[in-house]
Amino acid sequence: MSDKKVALITGGTRGIGFGIAKSLATEGYDLALNGMRPTEDIKEMINELEKLGAKVAYVQGNLGVKEDREKMVFQTLAHFQRLNLLVNNAGVAPRVRKDVLEIDEDDYDYMLDINLKGTFFLSQLVANQMLKEKAASTAFEGSIITISSISAEVASINRGEYCMAKAGLGMMTKLLAIRLGEAGIPVYEVRPGVIETDMISKVKGKYEDLIANGLTVEKRLGQPEDIGRIVASLATGGIPYSTGQVIMADGGLTLRRL
Repeated sequence: MSDKKVALITGGTRGIGFGIAKSLATEGYDLALNGMRPTEDIKEMINELEKLGAKVAYVQGNLGVKEDREKMVFQTLAHFQRLNLLVNNAGVAPRVRKDVLEIDEDDYDYMLDINLKGTFFLSQLVANQMLKEKAASTAFEGSIITISSISAEVASINRGEYCMAKAGLGMMTKLLAIRLGEAGIPVYEVRPGVIETDMISKVKGKYEDLIANGLTVEKRLGQPEDIGRIVASLATGGIPYSTGQVIMADGGLTLRRL
C-alpha cells in the first residue's frame, strides 16, 4: 500500500478542479476525482495526472445527493485506505440569472442543495472520518479546503442564490476550523475571482474588457493553475498557523481603491 497522501477533489475533472488536481499530483498526492461525466469522457485527464506520478480513482456522483456523497467517501477509502485532504470545488451556476426579487424556490433549492448543503454534508462526513483517523494515530495529517468565490462578499443581484450559497460556505469554513482545531486539522477557504474556465466561456470577452478597464489590479484572467498552486501551498503546510482563513485569489478585484 502506498504511503502517499490522498486528496478527494469534487469537480476535479475540469476547470479549477483539474488545475488543483495537477498541482496536488505534482506535490506527490494520489487523487480521488469526483465528477458527473462518464468514465470514458475523462480518460485523457486521468492519463495526464498519472504521468505526473499520481494514482487516480474516479468517484462519480452528484454532490447534491446523500447516497452519492457517502459513495464518494466509501470508494475513496476502499481504493486508497486513507483520505488526507478534501477539496470542496464542485458547484453549479444559476440555471437562469434572475433579479433577486424574482428568484423562485426551485432555482433556490437547486443552487443551495448542491453548492451549500451538499458541500457541508460531504465536509461533515469527511471531518468525522478524519477525527477517527487522528484518534487512531496522532501522526495522521488531514485538512479541508473549500473553493468558494468572491461572490461570498461581492453582491450580484442577478444571481443572488449563488451569492448566498457562497457566503454560507464562508461560515462553514469558520465553524469547521474551530471544531477541528483541537485535532490539528486545518480548514481553509479560497475565493477565486474571474477564472478562465468553461463557466465563463460565453462572457469571456466581457470580462476581458472589464479587466482592461481596471476591474482587477493584475490585468489578466485568473487561471485554474493559479488556484491549484494556492491549494497545494495550503495542503502542504506552506501557509501555517492560519486555520479558518480566507485566501482572496482575485487579482486584486476586491481591493478597495480610490
